[in-house]
Amino acid sequence: MPQITRDSLLTLEGYAKVRPAMRAEVMAHKKNRMVELGGHVTLIFEDEKTMRYQIQEMLRAERTFEDAGIQDELDAYNPLVPDGTNWKATMMIQYSDPDERKLALARLKGIEDRVWVQVAEQPKVFAIADEDLERENEEKTSSVHFLRFELDPASIAAAKAGSPVRMGIDLAAYTVEATALADSTRAALAMDLA
Repeated sequence: MPQITRDSLLTLEGYAKVRPAMRAEVMAHKKNRMVELGGHVTLIFEDEKTMRYQIQEMLRAERTFEDAGIQDELDAYNPLVPDGTNWKATMMIQYSDPDERKLALARLKGIEDRVWVQVAEQPKVFAIADEDLERENEEKTSSVHFLRFELDPASIAAAKAGSPVRMGIDLAAYTVEATALADSTRAALAMDLA
């Protein structure tokens, strides 16, 4: 799968001209890439389009136009683009009440390693979490994690052939039984596979 390069990005001025249209396009695109697991965990499956938008937004927010700063953003976000054998997702743990969130993040330590995906009747594939840095400490997990689901050839073939895809979480403090992905989400994720 293609990586985002310095030359493929818009300048700050060029991005300012297309930002509203690009934002609307990416938000519509993300609708088919979002999976809710239970009432408090949401995964957004990333791809080249979502990461390109994120990079452009970061460059805009930080008013970055120098090569070193642009390369830093590319280095941070390119690893979240699937490479054809995997799905990559941003996982968010959301509780609106700050006190409830604090208690939940302490109770949910390790959740990032217990999220799984299953294509057809293939074995469950558990997430590989936070490869860039540790987001959990002795007291709690983080509210945001980055996950990679590395698929074997049989799962890739089944997903591309339109087989059902299920997800869940196997953590005693937050168990989500097999949840079938909507056809639109399954089809969007199949596009990430080579």
